[in-house]
Amino acid sequence: MPLPPARQFLLSLAASLAWPDDAVADERDDVRTVLFGSLDAGRSSFVSAGAKVAPGGIARDGVVTLATLGYGLRPERDWWGDPRAKAGLTPPRALRHTVQAGAVAGWQWVRDWGVAAVFAGPELAFEVLDSPGTRRLPAPRWGARVQGEVWARPTESTLLTTTVIAGTARWSAWGRVSWGVRLPDWSAAYLGPEAALYADRTGYRKWSLGLHATDFAIARLSVRVSAGWLYEEQIRRPGSYGTLTVWMPL
Repeated sequence: MPLPPARQFLLSLAASLAWPDDAVADERDDVRTVLFGSLDAGRSSFVSAGAKVAPGGIARDGVVTLATLGYGLRPERDWWGDPRAKAGLTPPRALRHTVQAGAVAGWQWVRDWGVAAVFAGPELAFEVLDSPGTRRLPAPRWGARVQGEVWARPTESTLLTTTVIAGTARWSAWGRVSWGVRLPDWSAAYLGPEAALYADRTGYRKWSLGLHATDFAIARLSVRVSAGWLYEEQIRRPGSYGTLTVWMPL
């Protein structure tokens, strides 16, 4: 279950890479807010939404802020709290519900080759396991979040992205790297492979490898979709995943 801010790598991309023509440079410079939402679907699912605000302009060097709110659902077995596990039996699968929010601020550098940004700030997480071993609702946990992102265009027709996010509210970390090529005669999107890893304090680990299509438009929305193979260490068998991210500059 990726961290919700997991998807903000496209926000600066929307501002710095989606307007390559000088004819619309003024329009790009006027953008200060980007709204976004995302859905990760598979054995575990996560949906999130938020906003990115850059007072000096999304496509310029300067201070940037990100605010996100997300909800996740993940099946797992309660080996520690379920009475059946204590009796030596295999407990049935239960659902872990997670609500996570964050508000981070940082600085971005916009260059001819792309964008780099770093962020830090507080995060809040609430999670509960829907299991007979859960006697009461746990208290929400506060923590700190750090985030680093790079979006680069090695050539006019290629895109390389790297995102790393870590937080102490759930002692979790998520990272993704992707590469894509744009074929103007065939598609407006960047198409290529991606790989990601997620881990948290519960011992949950998820690896994924897939293909993505990044930066194509539907009405006023810019869109990213991906799908592929994943492996969850607790379940110990491969599965599939799909993601959808949309964003809209205001």
